[in-house]
Amino acid sequence: MKSSEVVAVVTGGASGLGAATAARLVAAGAKVAVLDLPSSPGAQLVSTLGEAALFTPADVTSESEVTAALEATRTRLGPVNVLVNSAGIGVSMNTLGFRGPAKLEDFARVIHVNLVGTFNCIRLAAAHMSRNRPNADGERGVIVNTSSAAAFDGQVGQVAYAASKAGIVGMTLPLARDLAELGIRVVTLAPGLFDTPMLSGLAEPVRASLVKQPLFPQRLGRPEEFAALVQHVLENVMLNAETIRLDGGIRMPPR
Repeated sequence: MKSSEVVAVVTGGASGLGAATAARLVAAGAKVAVLDLPSSPGAQLVSTLGEAALFTPADVTSESEVTAALEATRTRLGPVNVLVNSAGIGVSMNTLGFRGPAKLEDFARVIHVNLVGTFNCIRLAAAHMSRNRPNADGERGVIVNTSSAAAFDGQVGQVAYAASKAGIVGMTLPLARDLAELGIRVVTLAPGLFDTPMLSGLAEPVRASLVKQPLFPQRLGRPEEFAALVQHVLENVMLNAETIRLDGGIRMPPR
């Protein structure tokens, strides 16, 4: 899919990996709707991206809000043919700690936002894509999901986050099989340690330890590198039904 033909919805698009993806796609000639919570800096981001960008405030777990965001995108920017799912949350929780068992509601909230929210956006966006006119490759749409290296190497305290991200990996192939006859591709990216707001609150000694964990390069990933891979996935029609690790060869230790 050519970048100039892309009308993308980027969830979690107001910051971190999503914001970098939105900016790169707009710079490449795409039109982008930034879908994020009303309290996010989405409006400020869009003001810097120009007329090719739109802020569509919504909670990814809400059917009505995501439906309204997709309709607003179609009306303002054109038929949606790309969905990039990068919205997500993380909660540190030991299964059993000195205060007792982990809170079930904390586990459920992470699963609800990261996994259920991702599927909610996929199913609703796929309905829009199914009505698109296929391009020369027979393609009507592309869905790019965001998992994590934690899906494979979850650390102590990451049980909820790792489970949610593993779920995204697990549904990649069946999603691609479900949507293949409609000409919709599904690819999942599994980033390692990236310099995003989720890591920005860590103490400097912790960050210094983290940058030593990738094989090479020994640093945090840059959101722009994630965005570059998203663009390549959109442009390379042979990428489908796959999870791609983007992590500098890291294998997360237990702690």
